[in-house]
Amino acid sequence: MTLFEAIVLGIVQGLTEFLPISSSGHLVLMQHLLEIEGNGNEFEVLVHLGTLASILVVFSSDIKLLFLDLKTKKNQSYIFHLFLASLPAAIAGIWFKDYFELLFDDYSIVSKALLFTGLILISSYFFKSRNKKHNIISSILIGFFQALAITPGISRSGMTISCALLMGINAKDAARFSFLMAIPVISGAGFLTFIDSYNNFSIPIAIGFAALLSSFLIGVLALKWLLNWLGKGKFHYFGIYCILLGLLIMIN
Repeated sequence: MTLFEAIVLGIVQGLTEFLPISSSGHLVLMQHLLEIEGNGNEFEVLVHLGTLASILVVFSSDIKLLFLDLKTKKNQSYIFHLFLASLPAAIAGIWFKDYFELLFDDYSIVSKALLFTGLILISSYFFKSRNKKHNIISSILIGFFQALAITPGISRSGMTISCALLMGINAKDAARFSFLMAIPVISGAGFLTFIDSYNNFSIPIAIGFAALLSSFLIGVLALKWLLNWLGKGKFHYFGIYCILLGLLIMIN
């Protein structure tokens, strides 16, 4: 992998991690188009750490408010729901790790997953906000949708935000919950992959740093843009893109 390729893939990760169009699916496709082989899991951990840093920066004030006042029932409840929502993906990622890794080589899965994502996103247009609050049922359901997104081509943000909208949660709160719940999942996945590949880590420092930095910088911009876009009620537009891309991959 060259420095240029690392930066390109970092940019792709930064954009697609937050836009509901599947970062894993786009990374698989870009690695195929650029004919990049090897370093798959290691590289994906690096770019995900970059976008994790983006979340920490953009939501820094929210995180501070949550953890600086843990005595309030409101904050305790919110953190508990974040924990609940993180469990399904953590369990699926550990128990079915080898199975999910095989899916990254199957482009038919990526195309079908993108079609599925597109349909869910378009259907979110019909979910009307009822200003509901997070509860145990909604948190577990959102968590299951996040677990589905381990499949390449299924968007994590698309699934979790759409599920929250389905449960009557408004778009702003849905996005906030979606990205905060990503913090433990991305951190855990990164830690496990680091343990697995620690002795065989083969990505040069310069290339790894370039990928991480580009995914972080683009991630901050993409996340801020998406939060603004959600307020316009146009979240479902991304579904059209996912369906068109899924069909294109299927045809080719």
